[in-house]
Amino acid sequence: MRGFRPGLTARRLFTLRVPPRPPRPPGARLSSGLGAAAGALEQAMDELLRRAVPARPVYELREKTPAPAEGQCADFVNFYGGLTEVAERAELLGRLAQGFGVDHSQVAEQSAGVLQLRQQQREAAVLLLAEDRLRYALVPRYRGLFHHISKLDGGVRFLVQLRADLLQAQTLKLVEGPHVREMDGVLKSMLSEWFSSGFLNLERVTWHSPCEVLQKISESEAVHPVKNWMDIKRRVGPYRRCYFFSHCSTPEDPLVVLHVALTKDITSNIQAIVKECPPSETEDKNKIVAAIFYSISLTQQGLQGVELGTFLIKRVIKELQKEFPDLGTFSSLSPIPGFTKWLLGLLSSQKDHGRSQLFTDSESKEIAEIIGGPINETLKVFLSSHEWVKSEKLVRMLRVPLMRLCAWYLYGEKHRGYALNPVANFHLQNGAVMWRINWMADVSLRGITGSCGLMVNYRYYLEERATHSTAYLGSKYIKASEQVLSLVSQFQKNSKL
Repeated sequence: MRGFRPGLTARRLFTLRVPPRPPRPPGARLSSGLGAAAGALEQAMDELLRRAVPARPVYELREKTPAPAEGQCADFVNFYGGLTEVAERAELLGRLAQGFGVDHSQVAEQSAGVLQLRQQQREAAVLLLAEDRLRYALVPRYRGLFHHISKLDGGVRFLVQLRADLLQAQTLKLVEGPHVREMDGVLKSMLSEWFSSGFLNLERVTWHSPCEVLQKISESEAVHPVKNWMDIKRRVGPYRRCYFFSHCSTPEDPLVVLHVALTKDITSNIQAIVKECPPSETEDKNKIVAAIFYSISLTQQGLQGVELGTFLIKRVIKELQKEFPDLGTFSSLSPIPGFTKWLLGLLSSQKDHGRSQLFTDSESKEIAEIIGGPINETLKVFLSSHEWVKSEKLVRMLRVPLMRLCAWYLYGEKHRGYALNPVANFHLQNGAVMWRINWMADVSLRGITGSCGLMVNYRYYLEERATHSTAYLGSKYIKASEQVLSLVSQFQKNSKL
């Protein structure tokens, strides 16, 4: 396939004469320029979109109309690449979503036709044709642009980055509204097709892998950052496995990375995995009883929501079973992002009257004596810093209450009926069991500030995984161990929320 040819850029389009532009759709206000310069850029965007977004053929000619010239799509890519400001890219994406979506008048017309045919009880062939016309009308115009860009050399990679920009723009509230969310959903759906399991290659990383691959793996590690080359050497050495998915169009380019520790039991402490050296340079299969998934990182933010992590865990389990036929224990050792923030929010909402609704009266008294002040406000200050772990008394005193609070956060706090915590939601969707909550399992700065040092094991019982996944996705039922349920029960009994 051809690459992007030199095409129009934002600077070149500034000189084009264009008719007065239509009323500006809602979107981000450009911050990169004022007055005439900003107006010229907006006009350039309108002109680009009118030329680059393919017109929709009439239904009868949908399969006979030739594809747009390759240069039209390449012009869009080159123009977009020339926009260096986040707000400028957001503006262009907002205009694309608002002005080149679904033709609602066509949808209304085709919908009325389908309803009329149903009332007339016409033959099936006529009704199916009308329904196909309606489906065709429901396809937004910008989907055609994305489709043709994907055929360019490097086009899919460009669209992944474009979606990452779109997600960032929504987070920053530079673009908002139903049209933008709809375009994001359309692009996500297309990427899910292009990055389905059949197009993905599973690759294992070892110390003998190319330096470029090791460098990318190190840089992409988002859960437990890699400090140096010796660190990455441990993580791909004996009793460790590292796998990643690459796309067939970009081999050796990691999309999602999974780190695994091969251990004698289900590990409860991350330092034992990422800091301690393996027992020997030669693996003893008799010492390998459990496979612990301790880090999974998505390297491309534009692929958020595409089920790469789910596919990767399933494939890695199969690979490990081939290598170790007797291996039957699979579990994660997962962080609990958001727990400290949630806990601080609860403490902020409590009114200090010498007691707390989060702790029993005896706990409140002992904690107040240790921290030397009103429990809610003072404890909030302590937990906002990692310094509190230096107090053995406070660490020992907080173990019981924070364990039950964490259990409730993971098990009881919900978003639309599913686990609020994103890591919990991911593993529960995959059919794992919320198996064990671990105290002081991550004493790194990130672990203490993010989750008060707590981590959780999500255990995968292979024979029951599909049943658990169905129960969670269909009935929003969380399968949890006796330890977790006991902690939840303690929370319900002792907390006064």
